[in-house]
Amino acid sequence: MPLPYLLLDIDGVLIPFPAADGSTPPSHVRHTVLPTGRHPDDPVPIWLDPSHGGLLTGLLTSGLVTPVWCTSWRRDATTIIGPLLGLPDFPYLDLPRPQITISHPDGYLWKRDHVDTWLGKAPAVWIDDDFTSLDHAWAAERTAGGAPTLIVQPDPHFGLQPEHLTELTTWVTQLPTARDV
Repeated sequence: MPLPYLLLDIDGVLIPFPAADGSTPPSHVRHTVLPTGRHPDDPVPIWLDPSHGGLLTGLLTSGLVTPVWCTSWRRDATTIIGPLLGLPDFPYLDLPRPQITISHPDGYLWKRDHVDTWLGKAPAVWIDDDFTSLDHAWAAERTAGGAPTLIVQPDPHFGLQPEHLTELTTWVTQLPTARDV
C-alpha cells in the first residue's frame, strides 16, 4: 500500500478562529501577511502556533505520510504559511474557487468532491475543522471500499493539538505496508 496522503487544512487547523471575545489561544503568535491578489494596503492578520512547525516537520519527514496542503490558501500555503512555521516545502491541491456562501452547500465540506476525485483509491488522513457527519460517512465508505481514510477534526478555536498527530501516527502505523500486501 502506498503512503497515505496527509491532507492539511489551514484555517481552523493552523490558524484558529477567534473566540466570541476576539481572543486566540495564548500559544499563537500574530503575523501580518499578504495573500495573493490582496492589495498591499490590506494585509491579513493571522495567528500561528510556533510549536506546530516542529511537530509537523517531525511528522512530514518521518516517511509515514505524503503531505499535501488542502486549503483555500492554495499556493499561499507553500509561500506564506509553511515558511512562517519553518515547514519543508510540499505541494498543494489547486482547489476550485466555488461561488458559495457556506462551507457545506450540499451538506458536506465543499472541498470533498475535488479531494475524492484527486485521491482516487489512495489512503488518506485529512485534517480539517469543517467536516459534517456526511464527510465522516464518506471516510467510512472509502475505508470499507479498500481506501483507508481517517478524518481528524480539530476544534476551530484551538486548532491542531499534539493529540491529533498522535491519533494520526497511531492510525498510519497500523496500516498494512506495500510489503505486507
